[in-house]
Amino acid sequence: MAAQTEESDTAREQTKAEQDVDQVRQRAARDQQRLDSGAVSSPKDLENLQHEIASLAKRQGDLEDVVLEVMERRESAQQRVAELTERVGSVQSKIDDATARRDAAFEEIDGEIATVTKEREVIAGSIPADLLKLYDKLREQQGGIGAAKLYARSCQGCRQELAITELSEIRSAAPDTVIRCENCRRILVRTSESGI
Repeated sequence: MAAQTEESDTAREQTKAEQDVDQVRQRAARDQQRLDSGAVSSPKDLENLQHEIASLAKRQGDLEDVVLEVMERRESAQQRVAELTERVGSVQSKIDDATARRDAAFEEIDGEIATVTKEREVIAGSIPADLLKLYDKLREQQGGIGAAKLYARSCQGCRQELAITELSEIRSAAPDTVIRCENCRRILVRTSESGI
């Protein structure tokens, strides 16, 4: 935006400088025409007119130098605008690419959620209602994890090793008995790697 503003400011400055040159050029042409026409006969008036034409020529040269300097600044500003526009386009392209990848990932995740939700519904249908209710309650309280694996005599939910008395109780419990961790209160899932 700043580069575009600078470019438009220098464009206006260039237009004004070119208009100033034109005005001086036109005035010098009028004076030269008067001089050439012979309408001025007084030597003093002729001398003044020649002096004015010389002054206008110097003024025109100075103004043309200003125009050249402004044109150089404008060209520099135009190059900067072009460079920044290209960079903005490149960044926008990267943003568009990242957005497309993000949207594709969201679609994939939504598909996985739908599949897992259906699988969960099937599995949840085979679990007793009171156990499922306990699991859902614990899951809500424990940051999304209501059950944890008992691995090498440790609860994988809270990473605490169970006491010997707890392990003895778990060893002697029936396979379908719901066992809970004394530390985090999650449901413990027993496997061959439980260490009991």
